[in-house]
Amino acid sequence: MAEGTYEQVINELDRLGIKYGMVDHPAAETTEEADKYIEGHEGVRTKTMFLKGKKHHFYLVIMDDKKPMNFKEFEELTGAKRVSMARPDDLKEQLGSHAGVVSPFGLMNNEAHNVQVYFDKDMLAESPELTFHPNVNTHTIFIKTSDLLDFIKEQGYEPETIDL
Repeated sequence: MAEGTYEQVINELDRLGIKYGMVDHPAAETTEEADKYIEGHEGVRTKTMFLKGKKHHFYLVIMDDKKPMNFKEFEELTGAKRVSMARPDDLKEQLGSHAGVVSPFGLMNNEAHNVQVYFDKDMLAESPELTFHPNVNTHTIFIKTSDLLDFIKEQGYEPETIDL
């Protein structure tokens, strides 16, 4: 599958009439690095984790980047079994992405529609605006939470909220 491009993300947001902010910056390999480039801008700094469970079940978990991921708790809340970080080839195959740029925008590339999307409740309550890499780590996009949820639903997914 071709890697989802930054241009595809922008075109899709424009097609849907979704307004967003953008900060261009040097390549950021970690959330900590990306956060430095967007200091002073409003918006919850997010981390998006692509997880794999038993029997090739995939999960996209979106949460505040300061909060640690508790895999055991995730399994208890969702009923998922044997969850771990997905391998790079799974990430490439399912979302057309690679480590360091995982975001909900990768769902545009998931032709199989086999990914369950979860938002951490605290993050949704914290701020009306969230930050993500738009399928490339040289930009950070700022998007209203409600618009991001609309974007995800428009891609054919029903995100769930869990309390991690």
